[in-house]
Amino acid sequence: AMYQHIAYETADGIATIYLNRPEKKNAYMPAMGMEIVAAMEAAVADSAVRVIILTGRGAAFCAGVDLDVLRAHMAGED
Repeated sequence: AMYQHIAYETADGIATIYLNRPEKKNAYMPAMGMEIVAAMEAAVADSAVRVIILTGRGAAFCAGVDLDVLRAHMAGED
């Protein structure tokens, strides 16, 4: 599966899910959450996977909610 806001890799029984918006310090947005769930479901369905690591690309794991997305949502623009 292709993801827009995360990256998903498997190797040696380890599935790694990367929050992949380093330019925004991996700020959370609902679309990212849906992709994380999909990647976790893929990892659970893969009998070779024994461990799931959730991490972030770049300098930060996750800066919290993406305030630009939150503002747009609250203004009814999403």
